Amino acid sequence: MRWSLEKLYTSFDSEEFKKDNEKILSSIEHIKKWCEENLQTDENAKEKLEYYIKFKNELGDLLVKVRGFSLLSLSVDVKNEKALKAVETLENVTTMLAEPETKFKRWLLNLKNVDEIIESSSYLKSHEFYVKETIKEAEHLLSEKEEIILAKMKNTGSEAWAKLHEFLTSTLLVDININGEEKKLPLSVVRNMAYDKDPYIRKTAYFAELNSYKKIEEASAACLNGIKGEVLTATELRKYSSPLEMTLQRSRMDFETLDAMLKAIEEYLPVFRKYLKEKAKLLGHKEGLPFYDLFAPVGKLDKKLTFEEAREFIVENFKSFSKDLAEFADNAFRNNWIDAEPREGKRGGAFCFNLHPIKESRILANYDGSFSNVLTLAHELGHGYHGHLLADETLINSRYPMPIAETASIFNEHIIVNSALKTATKEEKLSIIENSLQRSTQTIVDIYSRFLFEDELLKRRKDHSLSVEELKQMMIDAQKKTYGDGLDQNYMHPYMWINKPHYYDADLNYYNFPYAFGELFVKGLICKYNQEGEKFVEEYKELLSQTGKKNLYELGKIVGFDIHSIDFWRKSLDVIKEEIEQFISLI
Repeated sequence: MRWSLEKLYTSFDSEEFKKDNEKILSSIEHIKKWCEENLQTDENAKEKLEYYIKFKNELGDLLVKVRGFSLLSLSVDVKNEKALKAVETLENVTTMLAEPETKFKRWLLNLKNVDEIIESSSYLKSHEFYVKETIKEAEHLLSEKEEIILAKMKNTGSEAWAKLHEFLTSTLLVDININGEEKKLPLSVVRNMAYDKDPYIRKTAYFAELNSYKKIEEASAACLNGIKGEVLTATELRKYSSPLEMTLQRSRMDFETLDAMLKAIEEYLPVFRKYLKEKAKLLGHKEGLPFYDLFAPVGKLDKKLTFEEAREFIVENFKSFSKDLAEFADNAFRNNWIDAEPREGKRGGAFCFNLHPIKESRILANYDGSFSNVLTLAHELGHGYHGHLLADETLINSRYPMPIAETASIFNEHIIVNSALKTATKEEKLSIIENSLQRSTQTIVDIYSRFLFEDELLKRRKDHSLSVEELKQMMIDAQKKTYGDGLDQNYMHPYMWINKPHYYDADLNYYNFPYAFGELFVKGLICKYNQEGEKFVEEYKELLSQTGKKNLYELGKIVGFDIHSIDFWRKSLDVIKEEIEQFISLI
């Protein structure tokens, strides 16, 4: 239940690790000098373009290797001083790449006959998408001097505000009275009580959480106003029409797709409200579901699997979809790619780190035997399988945007859930389906409320700094527009703008709609798989293998989807609608 990192390095003191760190430094110095000397003219443009892209791929692989070893080591031992030092050193070193990267982008933007140059080289042809996307980015570059100033000011601007907000929320102690006992608990612990089986605990935690935010509401509002103010200034300077346009470009997504998806979501909000009201009735509520019971467990699923049983269950059920997927998963278990043992000093949660240079992945989990944890393993193996299908691409061509990032992981979950439902009791089915609906409601309804809130926030921030009361009212308004009468209007969450860290990253504006896209895109894939069966598998693999070289609309076409059409999104939402009907029939 522990991973091996020896394919990367044997230790931080190994000669290979030291040499690779030295090579990173010398490579960066080399490319800075090379850009200075070679990117003054268009002469030998083909050779220069090939050289820079090859260099970027080679250095990128080296950085993935060193960074991977450092971060993975730190994730299982948070007190590992050598790992921490290596991570921080690498962060400082890689900032040196900003200067040559800016020079390259500016040179590329001014390059004439780009299409002809690309056509003259098979290597450039294979990187055409990257070149064209880089040109789009370069159109919004400022002068070199301005870029440096912005980067430096950001350290004492948005990044400083973000650190303050993280400090405020991570050190906030919540005063809570549980069964007559007064306690001071971390915010994260109290928020996890929303999943408790005891309704008294859930409700008590909700009120304690809301009350605790009063301690940090003014400071959090100052953080949010500072960050969004900087975002609007940078957006204007870079000549984007809005932060939304900037996010869509980085997501390889267009307004037409977003508009079709959001219109379909609006149409189906009453369907989600029906589920919420049925769950409310089941839990004894008459006025819709209070926010404190959104995550209340329903049904009963106490089945436990050993790690070996989980492996067998996952591999066997992956076979029902694809032999290739099953073999990949079995290989990950057999060759110690997974660190699943919970222990002191190891970080919580789960993630997958794709190690492109060695064509492998490493998966962190904290396995406790629950069905939820089996799903987590399957989910992370999906990320690994996605990386596996991109292993023969160059590093540049293996990078994909966030909206498509969860495709293989959510699809893997579907395979496991579908298999579990076949043998589940009625109570177990109820629990499995309701957990699925909880997630769908979060990624569709709650995400839409967050989108509406952030959109309104950025519009108002152009004129003034927003007060705490204004922010709270905006959040309530957004929740009313999306959850509607599915939620009890007396028990909503006016402080969700403090709770969600996504709002506090100046580089991640609208870090919401990509989740909805990912969920619904996969629902479309599930619908297609149910119709086509085995024939679908090769299309699916082709889709994943092209995610680094196409925009979202082109990727959709590989599997016959028109994501500009509202009908595509309706069909995806119909999959959730069927789940809701199944949930209602079970209760």
